[in-house]
Amino acid sequence: MARGSLKGKGANGEEDHHIRGNRVRRCNGRQRRGYACEGKKIPPVPSWWDTLTITGLVEVGASGNANNPAVTNFGQLFTDKANSFFLNQASLTVQRPLDPKATGYDFGFKFQAMYGSDARYTHFLGEFDYAITGREQFDIVEAHALFHLPWLTSGGIDLKVGQYVTLEGAEVINAPDNALYTHSYIFNFGIPFKHTGIMTTTHVNPMLDIYLGVDTGVNTTFGNHFNCFNCGDNNQAAAFHGGFGLNLLDGALTVSATTHIGPENPNVSAVVLAGVDPNTALRYLNDVTVIWKATDKLTLTSDLNYIRDDGFNATGYGWAQYATYAINDWLKITGRGEIWRDNNGFFVASFPGNLDFVGIEHGNPLAVAIGGGATTYGALTVGLAIKPPVPKQLEGLVIRPEIRYDASLNNTTPFGGGTKGSQWTFASAHHTLHDQMT
Repeated sequence: MARGSLKGKGANGEEDHHIRGNRVRRCNGRQRRGYACEGKKIPPVPSWWDTLTITGLVEVGASGNANNPAVTNFGQLFTDKANSFFLNQASLTVQRPLDPKATGYDFGFKFQAMYGSDARYTHFLGEFDYAITGREQFDIVEAHALFHLPWLTSGGIDLKVGQYVTLEGAEVINAPDNALYTHSYIFNFGIPFKHTGIMTTTHVNPMLDIYLGVDTGVNTTFGNHFNCFNCGDNNQAAAFHGGFGLNLLDGALTVSATTHIGPENPNVSAVVLAGVDPNTALRYLNDVTVIWKATDKLTLTSDLNYIRDDGFNATGYGWAQYATYAINDWLKITGRGEIWRDNNGFFVASFPGNLDFVGIEHGNPLAVAIGGGATTYGALTVGLAIKPPVPKQLEGLVIRPEIRYDASLNNTTPFGGGTKGSQWTFASAHHTLHDQMT
């Protein structure tokens, strides 16, 4: 019987019918809904609600810096304050993902809200970005609808509409999905965080996905006018986001090559007086991430990055290499080595005030950014992920201590308040994850 047909013959010549996904077999001329011939009850059809999940997350951490003075952990955004404690994330996620095996139409959604110090850097412009002035702030990380459309190819097309995280990079905003507590230079300065728009994923075949999307820009929503320092967008142009993904070696090797292209400089007087048209000067954010599960215990990840801003003729590029080894079922160790070049001192900076990052994105002349100059940054990080035996109520607990060394490789002094060529930082975080299936 052909897949998806309504009628056919069973193994013993009985007539089969498919009604809402359940087989109804006429056994000896007697129809028994929901039962096989031998009288065993067939499992009920899964409900749309069966895969709806509600997840709560709390991550807290601390970071120490060996420099004196240790003004800030330069080169780090989400762990930027030296010798400080952080409530990084307290988040709630409600989602119903698409069925990956769907052959017909399907619908899902995702909503994630977050409170914590990480929100200073993840805001959508014009959306709670100035609502709280303290270190811990509120942010809508994602809010989008999902559709599976059985069009064009056997795998169909997945459509995402709304607000969503970027395709780019080896690291993400959601803490449990990262191997280390601190973030790479590529994540902090080389890729977008979030977008508002439409993204399509075309499943060409089991090995190839094509991504095509349009959005309002990097970390933006809607609405802009000249010298607006609280609008949803920082200019009046749209952007392209897309690329492709490869799934090789039965899933053991994946490649994601993506780009984001569009004007990203703010539509303000300072930019225009510098001779830059904020609505036409393009910024290119390009990233290639390769993940190879070499063995059951060893995973190797490579992240390659190149960015360019045409308006200010600025470039940045680099590479990060990760190796994660599962020592046992409760302990993993991860090493990360990285080099990232800020060729013009344009991209890497620290933001001393809690609203300075979004202020710079808006083009506010009162916002402060402290750059590191034209610098080649190198960093080595080693960390653990420890899942200790705990009561059932704390089963999602993971502790992540790490040690990190950052240095300028071309004799500049971006660390220690502009007085040091390197820094050692020592950090630890733990997060607790609670999942609830509806």
